[in-house]
Amino acid sequence: MTPSVPAAPSVPPAAAPAAPSKGKILVVDDDRLVLATVTHGLARAGYEVIDADNGDDAILLARQHRPDLALLDIRMEGKSGFDVADYLRSSLGTPFMFLSAFADDATVAQVKALGAVAYLVKPLDIAQIVPTVEAALSSVRSRPLAGAPADPAPAPADPLANPVPVAVGVLMHRYSLARGEALARLHRLAQADGRSLHAQAAALLDAVELLSRPSGS
Repeated sequence: MTPSVPAAPSVPPAAAPAAPSKGKILVVDDDRLVLATVTHGLARAGYEVIDADNGDDAILLARQHRPDLALLDIRMEGKSGFDVADYLRSSLGTPFMFLSAFADDATVAQVKALGAVAYLVKPLDIAQIVPTVEAALSSVRSRPLAGAPADPAPAPADPLANPVPVAVGVLMHRYSLARGEALARLHRLAQADGRSLHAQAAALLDAVELLSRPSGS
C-alpha cells in the first residue's frame, strides 16, 4: 500500500503593499460634520489626514506632525483660523488654505495678507476640495524654498504667488457660482481687460483689499 503524502501547507497570498501617502494634511473645523466629510474625502483620495475641531489643538498637532498643508476654518471659538494660520506661517512655514462661509471684503483682505494658497467658500463639495489640495501641494512643492525660520521647518517663498484660487473663491461667494463657473468668469474678465489670468486675479484682490480699508485711511 502506497503511503499517503501529506499535502503541502497552503501559503496565504502576500498582502499588497500599502499605497504611499500623497501628503499629510491638517484639517481644522469646529463643525463636526464638515470636519468628518473633508477628512474622509481626503483620506479616500490617498492623503494622511490629521484633524482638529479647535485652534489650540490644531497648533499642537501641527507642531507634532508637521503637515504638508493645512485646511483651516476661519471662525471658531477660541483661536480663529487666522490665528492658526499666523502661527503656521511664522513658526512652522506650513502652507495653508481657508475653508469658510464668509467672503466679506475684510475677510478676503486678511486671507490675502496672511498668504493663503487657496480660499474655498462653503458649502463645500469634496470633489472641489481634492483638486484644489492637489494643485496647492504641487505649487508649493515646485517652488524653491526661502530661508528657514527659527523653527527647523523651512518656509515656502511667497505662498500667495498664485492669487487665482483666492480670487475664484471670492467670485464664488459674490455671485453664488460653482468653482468652474467662477474660474470661467475670471477668464472672461481677464480677456475683456487684456490681462493674464494671474494679473486679473491680483487686480481683483487688490480692489477687495482697497474696499476693506476704513474710510479716510
